[in-house]
Amino acid sequence: MPTKTSVSDTALTHLYQEHHPWLLQWLYKKLECSWQSADLAQDTFVRLMTSSACRSQLDQLNQPRSFLATVARRVLIDHFRRKSLEQAWLEQLAAQPEAVTISAEEQSIILETLCRIDTMLDGLGDKVRQAFLMSQLEGMKYAEIAQVLDVSVSSVKKYMARATEHCLLFMLEDMD
Repeated sequence: MPTKTSVSDTALTHLYQEHHPWLLQWLYKKLECSWQSADLAQDTFVRLMTSSACRSQLDQLNQPRSFLATVARRVLIDHFRRKSLEQAWLEQLAAQPEAVTISAEEQSIILETLCRIDTMLDGLGDKVRQAFLMSQLEGMKYAEIAQVLDVSVSSVKKYMARATEHCLLFMLEDMD
């Protein structure tokens, strides 16, 4: 049974057909690598396909290249953030004694987890993120966190509630 094609599907197809070569060239100017440019162009269109917020805008685009460049910039930022995390992880791994060896599969899982945590924490404000990390990673008590951040314990409690809610919502959205 044939399915009905939505307006946003048609708009996305048209956007891809008309502007994919331009996007490849735009990304190549930034990266100077045809392979990475192709990967990130594809990631840009995947983001458009999977984001309901982006899809809802496709039907009313007046400046499609500007829109694509904005989405591609966000994909680039995520790409560079991931590379930075990966580099930090590899440096930490290289600093470990020889007896501590982690398989390539375990490394990949850990790196993916770090990237997901980074993405999740990215939506928090600075003090909220700092309070959450001090509590969860360093095991600091709320009074200690309040002293370091120069805020009240009540503020730390609010930060922790906000961070917890944010993390739970992120996890719920990720399950969809």
